[in-house]
Amino acid sequence: MRLQTLGPIIAIGLGLLSAPLASQAQQAKRPYRIGVLHTAFFQNIPVVEGLKAGLKADGLEEGRDLTFDIRFTRGDVQAAPAAAAALAKDGVDLIVAEAEEATRAAKAATRTIPIVFTQVGDPVAARIVMEIAHPGGNVTGVSSLATELAPKRLEILKTIFPSVRRVWALYYATEDSSLAAARKAREVAPLLKLEVMVRPVRTPEELVAHLKGLRPGDGLLAPPTVTMNIPGVILDLELGAKWPAVFNTAFWVQSGAVVSYGSNAHADGVQAARLVAKILRGARPQDLPVEGANKIELAINLKTAKSLGVTIPREILARADQVIQ
Repeated sequence: MRLQTLGPIIAIGLGLLSAPLASQAQQAKRPYRIGVLHTAFFQNIPVVEGLKAGLKADGLEEGRDLTFDIRFTRGDVQAAPAAAAALAKDGVDLIVAEAEEATRAAKAATRTIPIVFTQVGDPVAARIVMEIAHPGGNVTGVSSLATELAPKRLEILKTIFPSVRRVWALYYATEDSSLAAARKAREVAPLLKLEVMVRPVRTPEELVAHLKGLRPGDGLLAPPTVTMNIPGVILDLELGAKWPAVFNTAFWVQSGAVVSYGSNAHADGVQAARLVAKILRGARPQDLPVEGANKIELAINLKTAKSLGVTIPREILARADQVIQ
């Protein structure tokens, strides 16, 4: 009888013990909430698609393990702080920020939520991290290497457009990494017998005023970000007025530009996903060194080159990773 009596008691006791475990298991199964912040014009840009693909490849399924809250500002950098603050207030587990302005906004919005950035040209120059190897704080990410790649981008422009003598490096005034890249281009320009004009802009009117200064023999070095749609304006000038230009991602070549050289945005997202996965599994952002973009590509649009009367040198074509006929 005593054994029979103990049976229900043991069962009740086991039930009480298992209740907290079941509760913990249920909490553990709650999907992580990933906030995404960027200043582009569409929600699912290549970086976001790469991020999702990379996390899925790492075994983290959207819906089951993750949910995404994507905020984008359609080129309006002034809207980034409010969007970042909203993500922090909503209690996301981690923020992925694309480019410098969005990363700055995310960093200002929270000191505790982990932040992983992508496509920041020079995170040290932008004062986003203290050091590449030891980021510090709650931020790490993937740099697009804008400063390191500036000399090569300038060389490619000169090779394709040998008549260019002066290059305008226009960028949004508050983007320090864009300034660092422009200064690097100016530093190496004499080796290519070029002069680089570094010009910050704050308003569309200021941008137009600088562009009115273009003269025969001038070329354009597009900035690495889409702030104020400066690359889009430069693309219009190349296609409409035939001004030589070089861009930083293949997106612009796919949109009609002659040439680009820089990191692959989708691959940057995949690379950032690995950092996100490590943090979700317990790593601290300050312990994860900032990584340089793994995939750098040269893209050529032969159709546009032909329409502009430009002959792409064989050595450039031989090195191209992407050629649009």
